[in-house]
Amino acid sequence: MSEPAAANAATAASGDAAWAAAARAALAQADAGLAERFDRGEDVDALLRARAVAVDAQVRAAWARCVPADAPLALFAVGGYGRGELFPQSDVDLLVLAESDAQAAYREALSRLFALLWDAGLPVGHAVRSAAECTDAARADITALTAMLEARPLAARDGDAARLARAIAPERVWPPREYYLAKREEQRARHARFGDTADNLEPNLKEGPGGLRDVQTLRWMALRVLGARDFEQLIALGQLGGDEHATLERERRALARLRFGLHLVAGKREERLRFDHQKTLAARLGHAGDAGNLAVEQMMQGFYRSAALVLRINERLLQRFEEQLEGEAAPEPLDDEFALRRGYLAARAPGWPEGDPARVFALFAAWAAHPRIRGLHSQTARALAEALPAIPAYPDAPPGLRARFMALLRGPQPVETLARMARLGVLGRWLPAFAGVSGRMQFDLFHVYTVDQHTIAVLKNIAGFAHGPDERFAIAHEVWPRLRKPELLLLAGLFHDIAKGRGGDHSELGAVDAREFCLAHGLSEADTELVAWLVRKHLLMSVTAQKQDISDPAVIHRFALEVADRERLDLLYLLTCADIAGTSPKLWNAWKDRLLADLHTATRLALRRGLEHPVAAEERIAETRFAARAILLGYGVDAAEAEALFARMPEESFLRGRPDQVAWQAAVLRGPDTHGVRVSARTLGAQAGALEVFVHSPDRDGLFAAIVATLDRAGLAIQQARLLDGPDGMVFDTFEVVPADGQRPITAHEIERRLHATLALPDLDAVKPARRTQPRHLRHFRIRPQVEFAPTPDGRRTLLSLVCTDRPGLLADVTRILRSQRLRVHDARIATFGERAEDVFQITDERDRALDEPQQQALRTALLTQLDGETR
Repeated sequence: MSEPAAANAATAASGDAAWAAAARAALAQADAGLAERFDRGEDVDALLRARAVAVDAQVRAAWARCVPADAPLALFAVGGYGRGELFPQSDVDLLVLAESDAQAAYREALSRLFALLWDAGLPVGHAVRSAAECTDAARADITALTAMLEARPLAARDGDAARLARAIAPERVWPPREYYLAKREEQRARHARFGDTADNLEPNLKEGPGGLRDVQTLRWMALRVLGARDFEQLIALGQLGGDEHATLERERRALARLRFGLHLVAGKREERLRFDHQKTLAARLGHAGDAGNLAVEQMMQGFYRSAALVLRINERLLQRFEEQLEGEAAPEPLDDEFALRRGYLAARAPGWPEGDPARVFALFAAWAAHPRIRGLHSQTARALAEALPAIPAYPDAPPGLRARFMALLRGPQPVETLARMARLGVLGRWLPAFAGVSGRMQFDLFHVYTVDQHTIAVLKNIAGFAHGPDERFAIAHEVWPRLRKPELLLLAGLFHDIAKGRGGDHSELGAVDAREFCLAHGLSEADTELVAWLVRKHLLMSVTAQKQDISDPAVIHRFALEVADRERLDLLYLLTCADIAGTSPKLWNAWKDRLLADLHTATRLALRRGLEHPVAAEERIAETRFAARAILLGYGVDAAEAEALFARMPEESFLRGRPDQVAWQAAVLRGPDTHGVRVSARTLGAQAGALEVFVHSPDRDGLFAAIVATLDRAGLAIQQARLLDGPDGMVFDTFEVVPADGQRPITAHEIERRLHATLALPDLDAVKPARRTQPRHLRHFRIRPQVEFAPTPDGRRTLLSLVCTDRPGLLADVTRILRSQRLRVHDARIATFGERAEDVFQITDERDRALDEPQQQALRTALLTQLDGETR
């Protein structure tokens, strides 16, 4: 390069740097102004347009700086930027339209342009294509075509926009039907990535079901299929009702405001509404919460409701586009009022339902009676949406209409009917309390669904009990056929959480709602009281099973007194199973299944013998010995050997163990030992990796802590531990374990091998728990640790109750502290509710005595020192 040329290049580079710095400052000032306008509540569409205009100015200025005015090049904004919608952290997508010779001639100018824009702080995505290359790119990638559909000229001559439009015209690439089918499949796959639900705890505002991408997809389809450039044109074409348009635009703006705010609080391109940002964004949006309804919960409820409405209209419009492409088939009459149109249920009368709610209920009855129906016809769905205001709340409805509702509950597919009514807004009109929990989330990790979606999940679990054995639920299929009126269980499921968020005890408030509803719908006083009792007590069985020792006859007797009769027991058992399994996919496991089944069985026997005759400890021991002996006889063990084996076991095994468990452990005693140690593991239920682990070993200091650390390192979460002292200084320790979150299942043989290796060590204190990084989401759900002590009923031991934030390795660390305090653990019940751990231990000192006050205080201090530091 000559000296003058080099000097000119240096001058240009220096000038470009100064220009980029000035452009960056101008954009930062514009963004700061937009943030202030956002906080003042200005319309989000105006903010999106304003940001696009601000970026337009800098992009055009850079183009003028780098590209000669007479250059045969055209610059277009594409994608969201092409629509004139630009969020604070969104990409700036550009297309340069240029033929091959122009691309070569102006390559350096274009490289300088894109570098200049990047230096100005703009996240530019760019493509340089000829018209033919635009056609090829569109043909190869429907996403590229979609971006170019929204091209907006930034620097172009007359005819350039038309040239681009011809390059991607439907007669060249992606005709309407193929485009529609591809985009519909793309949406289906995208929804599947998010579990086909908008009700995720950390939803994606852009890509998730009911998010902004769904609205954009409808706009793209309208453009390609019907040539409509906006939704208003769809009204004129008869494809979209005015009310639907208003709803769609209102919810789109609500979602856009959330996304704009998320970009501001995240300070980066973030589309997922993570826990890290939810509270900050809720405060920035002006939500003010209280103890019963946190600000973040209000914000999230707004999102879930918006997403649900977008999905509802999305479904209708997709169907109308399909009809436009394929044509309407002749209706196939079902009855006097309804017909099938292309497999969809449609009202035959043009003016349906003419303001008559009874005809709306008739629609759901017809839907339930014909399983082959694909769904609701889009025109009928629109008519139903318009008729929602005419549907009265049940207290204002005549008796005949209430009878129609109960007929739906007693008819075919009652749960599917309730789910459809909920999705289409009918259930919320009929039962206003249900509308109150629609989209309502709880800011914790335990409830992974909104209250309304959890309720539907519970009802679907209940419906599943009628279909025969399910490996997830050991005895539900045996209990279900005994139900006198299954609709009573459905009503209890419908109301069990309906009072969430009102303040007060939701179980008590929900029971009042249930009672009023049942009486209004003609149920007898006895049936009404039964439903109300189930709602009021729907947590009783779960709490009893997970927090108390159900092997204790006194616990069973107290629970049986609360339940009082077999019908209540059966209904409460099924409701509890459905409720836990419908709270989170991770919550139900083989341990909870067996725990509830055992509690049901023990209570059923207590009710059979009579509540005035509680089981005595001696009787329970004798029954268990007899049943275990029968099992061993089936193994080929004679009665004399069985008794000899039983003599080597602690008497408490027969009081607190199940017969099959006692027989299994006795059989292990028959086998060989390794230096006096026997370890056996067996499958626990149908869940992969769920195990029951038995350790028979000489007692020594640190044994329990070493076993817990070994199980922890193996990726197992302990659900229950029972530690019994047997004859001759031997321990009988039993652990029920399941794979910890994200851990692969481990085989029984592998855990036996690991435990044998641990117990062969001369120094058990050398076994340390694994150190793991705390999951990101737990950082946002800190629980102040609570440590409480109480004597056991017999006064021989101390109950330690610990409530704190759950985390990997928590139990291993707690046992290490107990070990450091020279305390012994005799029983442990581990309950985890999302981010909340609620663990109960029976402990003594080294001489098997209950802890005195100084010992309790020392342990409390040690635990809080460890756990308090984790909450900061």
